[in-house]
Amino acid sequence: MKSINYPSVAVVILITLCSLSIAQAQLRVPAASPVQTTKQSFALGDITLEYSRPAVKGRAIFGDLVPYDKVWRTGANATSKITFSSDVKLEGKEVKAGTYGLFTIPGKTSWEVMLSKDLDLGANVGDYKKENEVVRVQVKPTTLANKVETFTINIADILPNSAVLEIMWDKTRVPVSITADIDQTIVKNINASLASDKPAYFEAASYYYDTNRDLKQALGWVTKATEQNPKAFWVMLLKARIELKLKEKASAITSAEKTVALATEAKNADYVKMANDLIASAKK
Repeated sequence: MKSINYPSVAVVILITLCSLSIAQAQLRVPAASPVQTTKQSFALGDITLEYSRPAVKGRAIFGDLVPYDKVWRTGANATSKITFSSDVKLEGKEVKAGTYGLFTIPGKTSWEVMLSKDLDLGANVGDYKKENEVVRVQVKPTTLANKVETFTINIADILPNSAVLEIMWDKTRVPVSITADIDQTIVKNINASLASDKPAYFEAASYYYDTNRDLKQALGWVTKATEQNPKAFWVMLLKARIELKLKEKASAITSAEKTVALATEAKNADYVKMANDLIASAKK
């Protein structure tokens, strides 16, 4: 009879331990403070937020878990970061394009919000160095009617050249204004486009309408845009809006009726409604 070579006890133990190690390595559970990355188009660039999101979990937050009058990492885990792809202003203070650590000093009636060149501090806020700051602003917190369970940083109230950075947790909201000086750049780009072989009449008219510039000029441009693309119902609606803003109500109604016809043909109910709403407003 042939002898059978069984594996040694040591080998069996080693194989078992390796199997357990692999199983443990594959185990995944929800993060206590999940990472969030948000990219928001703003002005002529983007704002990107990278931060971790702790939850309230029945705890007292500001003045307790997050002490007042001390530097806070503004989130959890790694340093919260904000990236501006172009120059902006935070509460009127200039901030160059770049990536910054977002830190705060919460207070009962006011908060200090700081952008720092330090991107690796994390929870070690005891080592926070004021000399690494690029800007510090003071803002007033507001009380929310409804609790925000998960810590949130958001970009809200987005307009062509302004937005609001919101820091929200529990029932506290901290708004920080962001603005961008883009008007001169856009006007320069408009002039360059209009002098080119393919003028962007619609975009030029839209900007003049949105920023309440020369509406007569905007009307001239949008009229040319309708000639470029006669079936573009969105262009025709802009024409109607500019005419209504100029108080040329009869012309606005005519343009809006054309929008209804074009949008109906294109099966776009949203523009049909917007055009009909404009007609109703012009008839008041």
